Amino acid sequence: MDLNKMNIKKIRELIAFTALLVVALWKFDVVIHVIKELWGIVFPFALGGAIAFVINVPMSFLEQKIFGKAEAGKQAGGKFARPVSLLLTIILVLSVILLVLFGVIPQLTRTMGNLMASIADFIPQMQEWIRKFSNDNQEIMSLVNQVQFDSDKAIKWGISVLGNGAGNMMNTTMSAVGSLVSGFATFFIAFSFACYILFQKEKLHVQIRKIFFAFIPKQKATMFLEVCSLTYRTFANFLTGQCVEAVILGSMFVITLSILKMPYALLIGVLIAFTALIPVFGAFIGCVMGCFLIFMVSPKQAILFIVVFLVLQQIEGNLIYPHVVGGSVGLPSIWVLAAVTIGGNLMGIVGMLVFIPLVSVLYTIFREFVYSRLKKQHIKSVTKTKVEEYTAEEIAKMEGTCKKQDDKE
Repeated sequence: MDLNKMNIKKIRELIAFTALLVVALWKFDVVIHVIKELWGIVFPFALGGAIAFVINVPMSFLEQKIFGKAEAGKQAGGKFARPVSLLLTIILVLSVILLVLFGVIPQLTRTMGNLMASIADFIPQMQEWIRKFSNDNQEIMSLVNQVQFDSDKAIKWGISVLGNGAGNMMNTTMSAVGSLVSGFATFFIAFSFACYILFQKEKLHVQIRKIFFAFIPKQKATMFLEVCSLTYRTFANFLTGQCVEAVILGSMFVITLSILKMPYALLIGVLIAFTALIPVFGAFIGCVMGCFLIFMVSPKQAILFIVVFLVLQQIEGNLIYPHVVGGSVGLPSIWVLAAVTIGGNLMGIVGMLVFIPLVSVLYTIFREFVYSRLKKQHIKSVTKTKVEEYTAEEIAKMEGTCKKQDDKE
């Protein structure tokens, strides 16, 4: 083997990597502890980056729609475009939170009270139906008569569950951030960092590009930045599409259920809107919850609600979703289902939301790689029965185009 400078450098890198891997496996607990400490340091900035990503989607939309393409300092309202758009976005987010707190939660509280009464009234009716259906079978009725509902015990049980859940959540939060004050400080740092990113995003974008091109070969840096750009567009399109689709679906249910004079129209609409953020299965979770609420009031209306849900779901899936979300994610249905299943098993609801755009990015990159390999082998298209190759003229034309691009670079 010719031990030139390049080979010696690769051997050194391989030896260094092997040594680091052995040390990491030998002191695995120390490595995990160091990673946790580093994550605690960078967590506020990671949280700020996530907040900036989410806020940037509506902020960019408002900035473009209200101020157009005005550049800072070149037009009268240009320098105020970013601050005003950010302020409007924050007001919009706070308005949604306040709407949920003061609009939905009071109704949910009243609904729970009515639900207690409905369950108490429903159990005797259920026992009477079962008695008639079973022809007063003594064995069955002895089991059915044991079903009792005490609203006071139910309220105490609910309070104890909430208390234990809140206590566990508080203990987890306190152990994670150290104290409540530290938690507020972490959020304040993250939010401030997010605002800085949003105000200086163009400048930061240029600085990051300079760093990559300074330390990485041009071709690899360009490829990596293109993958980052594809990832951002895919996640932004998915987030926007899911939110808009959830709002439309929830509004459809509120209007339809109000017209049909069904109970809990607003509450069910909000539940379906929030659960619709979960891809594929979310709306059906909201359907089960809404059906249960209506069933406690009127079983006949619960059946009608299921029919309404199926009709609206078909309208939303066949007409609204393709136009609102469309092919923005660019992932076939079978891979959407696979991404939701894998993400849900690994990370729960967050995994369902993250894995669809993530798998979409990997799918797009792999598809481009496959097309590139086919083109190198001079294969134009592949069908079930034949493989079509490029002609000699097309091959010569492609080689000439590639040569021109290489000369320009």
